[in-house]
Amino acid sequence: MGRFLLGCLCLLITIKAFALQPIIPQFKKGQCFFYWGYNRGFFSASDIHFKGNDYDFTLKQVKANDRQSKLAADPYLKIDQITIPQYNYRLGFCLTDQYAVSFGFDHMKYVMNQNQTVKMSGYIHDTSSIYQGEFNDQSVVLSGNFLEFEHTDGLNYLNAEITRTDGLLAFNKQFQLNMVSGLGAGFMYPRTRCILMNKNLNDQWHVSGYGLSCNLGVNLSLGKHFYLQSAAKMGWINMPNIVVSGFKADRASQYFSFLQTQILLGYRFRL
Repeated sequence: MGRFLLGCLCLLITIKAFALQPIIPQFKKGQCFFYWGYNRGFFSASDIHFKGNDYDFTLKQVKANDRQSKLAADPYLKIDQITIPQYNYRLGFCLTDQYAVSFGFDHMKYVMNQNQTVKMSGYIHDTSSIYQGEFNDQSVVLSGNFLEFEHTDGLNYLNAEITRTDGLLAFNKQFQLNMVSGLGAGFMYPRTRCILMNKNLNDQWHVSGYGLSCNLGVNLSLGKHFYLQSAAKMGWINMPNIVVSGFKADRASQYFSFLQTQILLGYRFRL
């Protein structure tokens, strides 16, 4: 890891030294910017705790994936369908030539892997269920008859960020490569789809917790206003109050880390 970081530092110094043109700040004090793009998400395994009137149990080290739409004209090029894939948008303001503050929305999708085997602890006292009993680290298969669990409408992260932009390589006045880095925090506003023990529970959008994140990426200025950006965002999500039905007693909780890769198209402007 140390050699890798040293190599990256040497590469940046070399790029600086042999820049084709003088580097000019592309995000200038007083400018605004907006971007729209799409993401892929990766999630760590997590313990999920379910609690209701007649059950209280924890599923341990549950694995999940994202659910990005396949690249095709439908839905990516259809105006009424562009919010179907996993998307990102952000509006920001440049405080200086390097630093900016922004507010954005990361629409991710979290889907529990079906039919995986996990450890379970707790109890189910629902006498109408074949899963009733006491559990102490017993292995269970998360089949469709027992549990379906996903944040697919979605795992929504509303957040504020402070970012820094550094010029790397200027090809000419219109095309320049920049590095962008930042820190963010916000709250989670998912809509969770949960079917527990064959009961189709009602879901709803709900503030369920919060998230912390950091990001690193590069963007390429495309003329005076537009830019193309590729970035990676990683962070931690804690949701202690997930709604899984229309009853207040039915709740779930979990926390996990995530990695998100992004492709974005941005626009710089002044009000």
